Amino acid sequence: MFSTLKTHPADKILALIQLYKDDPRPTKIDLGVGVYKNAEGITPVMRAVKAAEKQLWEQETTKSYVALAGDPAFSDAMFDLVLGNAVARDQVAAAATPGGTGAVRQAFEMIRMANPEARIFVSNPTWPNHLSILKHLEMPVVEYRYFDSESRGVDFEGMLADLGQMKAGDVVLLHGCCHNPTGANLNLTQWQQVIDMLLKTGAMPMIDIAYQGFGDGLEEDAAATRLVASSVPECLIAASCSKNFGVYRERTGILMAVAQDKSLRGLTQGSLNYLNRQNFSFPPDHGARLVTMILNDADLRADWAAELEDVRLSMLGLRQQLADELQRLSGSDRFGFIAQHRGMFSRLGTTPEMVERLRAEHAIYMVGDSRLNIAGLNATTVPILAKAIIDTGI
Repeated sequence: MFSTLKTHPADKILALIQLYKDDPRPTKIDLGVGVYKNAEGITPVMRAVKAAEKQLWEQETTKSYVALAGDPAFSDAMFDLVLGNAVARDQVAAAATPGGTGAVRQAFEMIRMANPEARIFVSNPTWPNHLSILKHLEMPVVEYRYFDSESRGVDFEGMLADLGQMKAGDVVLLHGCCHNPTGANLNLTQWQQVIDMLLKTGAMPMIDIAYQGFGDGLEEDAAATRLVASSVPECLIAASCSKNFGVYRERTGILMAVAQDKSLRGLTQGSLNYLNRQNFSFPPDHGARLVTMILNDADLRADWAAELEDVRLSMLGLRQQLADELQRLSGSDRFGFIAQHRGMFSRLGTTPEMVERLRAEHAIYMVGDSRLNIAGLNATTVPILAKAIIDTGI
């Protein structure tokens, strides 16, 4: 039976990680993998997570299963973090998942279960795993324009024109904040226009929010998601705790289904429970429990929010430093978009050939579409990257 299996294309980011590891050059810089790193190149355990883990170790009395949808307290805490007062709690069904990726997968599964003919409108570009999962599920995909390679901002006119082709039963996948891979985001006025288009066409939004707190702040980064959830009849929200709590390996995520019709909550909750049972049964609890403890404890939450703000400001500082250094070296402001982007990533908008030259000639590793992880830099490596970009002729 195994001999009938087909080979699958290697994940480009994972392959890049291996290339970086095998590179003996001491000056190499990793800007590919999507994890936050501090100035020392370490992905630290946040202070509040350490404190919560200590409390949990001292207080936990069992490792028994929790529930198919995870601990209800986790759902409540994440509802508050992501949605705030935008909608009522009894309008939302929720289920814990193995990371944000698990939430995305369950969302696609739920869409397919509800409407096998649904087309998924996906930004060009988007996080590659969105497309990989959709291809695996054999779900129809329609790309909509998003990134303007000239301005390195959002091609909003093109985006709206493409979304105008949606119809009732279709789903549009939107990034709640800190667009991956471009770092270019919609403003709230543009979000309202997207909502108007959703209401006009009858399509449903699915929001992937993986970087809340990494862009303009916890509340600011949730604003678009809250606006959408409060404005449309139904939506799906896949949220991740990997980045903003630094619990990558604990695989902590949640899928929320929001409906203005409160009578649908029982049906959607049952469907979320069913999908969890079919795919992995009970979701992991350790990371979700830590997140719940932090969000429900005033002192832990304050310390977590303060450390997250330091992380955010650090990335903004690196963005500004890189933009300033590139302006100094190039004598132009054509790289000013880097300071305007938000989140961990920016897309330079150059060719795969130029990206390969950066790797071969300067030991700088980034994804072939020119996505670079700002959090992979520090004050020392920013000038090295800037010089390499200019020397390469980007």
